[in-house]
Amino acid sequence: MSSQSLFKQPKAVFAVAFACVVSFMGIGLVDPILPALSTKLNATPSQVSLLFTSYLLVTAVAMLFTGWVASRIGAKATLITGLALIVVFAALAGLSGSINGIVGFRAGWGLGNALFIATSLAVIVASATGGFAGAIVLYEAALGLGIAAGPLIGGLLGEISWRGPFFGVAVLMAIALLATVALVEPTPKPERPTPLLAPIKALRHRALLTMGITALLYNWGFFTMLGYAPYPMELNEIQLGFVFCAWGLLLAFFSITGAPWLQRRFGTAPSLYGALTVFAVLVLLIGVFTDTRWVVITCVIASGVAAGINNTLTTQAVMLVAPVERPVASAAYGFVRFIGGGLAPFAAGKMVDHWNMHVPFVVGAAAILLGVAVLTTGRKPLAAADAELAAGGAHGTADKVAGEAADEVAGEMADEFGGAPDAIDYEKTAERA
Repeated sequence: MSSQSLFKQPKAVFAVAFACVVSFMGIGLVDPILPALSTKLNATPSQVSLLFTSYLLVTAVAMLFTGWVASRIGAKATLITGLALIVVFAALAGLSGSINGIVGFRAGWGLGNALFIATSLAVIVASATGGFAGAIVLYEAALGLGIAAGPLIGGLLGEISWRGPFFGVAVLMAIALLATVALVEPTPKPERPTPLLAPIKALRHRALLTMGITALLYNWGFFTMLGYAPYPMELNEIQLGFVFCAWGLLLAFFSITGAPWLQRRFGTAPSLYGALTVFAVLVLLIGVFTDTRWVVITCVIASGVAAGINNTLTTQAVMLVAPVERPVASAAYGFVRFIGGGLAPFAAGKMVDHWNMHVPFVVGAAAILLGVAVLTTGRKPLAAADAELAAGGAHGTADKVAGEAADEVAGEMADEFGGAPDAIDYEKTAERA
């Protein structure tokens, strides 16, 4: 697909892509204002960490139901519902005067985000010209831009007020909501609605459960770093914004380019062993040298490389080894991994309260290494999946030629946020129509 045709898209595609950028900003948007929230709301770091916990735990549980909802009311209605919830709860968080209020409203925000990310790529595929491959490129471009820009915008708005990032998201998402309502056409529903308990039942499959537990342990270290690294840096909001912007740029770049290259060169399992181990070492260095600002900053930025590779390859691996439909596998996997992300900041806060700032990073590094050990128990399914992918018969792409299959799975960065399986589901529905 040429770059000219890539950007010659209907207005509906750019409306949803814009919403994707804003949604993905939320990953790092609050990082630059964490110390400010702690100071200005008289909250401890452990209380502020609940912003991640409430958001991610609700997202985790909601992942079990988003497919069930979307398959009944349609992708556009689900998308609009998610966007509306984000607008309302982001604005309420900005209006709140207490840390407990913000934590509660972040939970509602998490529900909206789960509904949005479950269907955003499906809507782009429904509206885009050029098919699935072009939609993946657009989606990943929006994802990368959002991840990189989120911390910087959060820092800039946080310099004005800690409320700024919340109101900024509310305004931008409100614009995206109006554009989606006006420009996006309804998409066809799947032929068969997703059963409510399908994701839970899918976890009975060992390969899927192994990947989910690996991701849970990885996310434990990842969100420990994301939630607590801003404190020992002792930087202002805009300075923190630049640090996490550099981190986000590396994460996005290596998600899109580095991970597929490593998978082709070394295979999924060896690449994950290496990337996870490097990430664990970086988190451990933060824990050991917590009092040395330049070490913390360097390790946080460098971790974007390993995080980008891990994010893409772990999710790609799920889609390769899961013996169930892709939307069901994505929901089950998302549920397990987001639990790790939600519990880690809460547990880290308790460790800081009882011991010191070093302990949660050391525990986070240990959790990641435990994830490597868990992953080794699933190396046979991963090796078989790599062989199948190389032969052009990747799960869900048996009707594609080898090159198309590889490109499609290489775009699994989109799956990291839950959208790709439903998009592929839509693509198949459209082909049958």
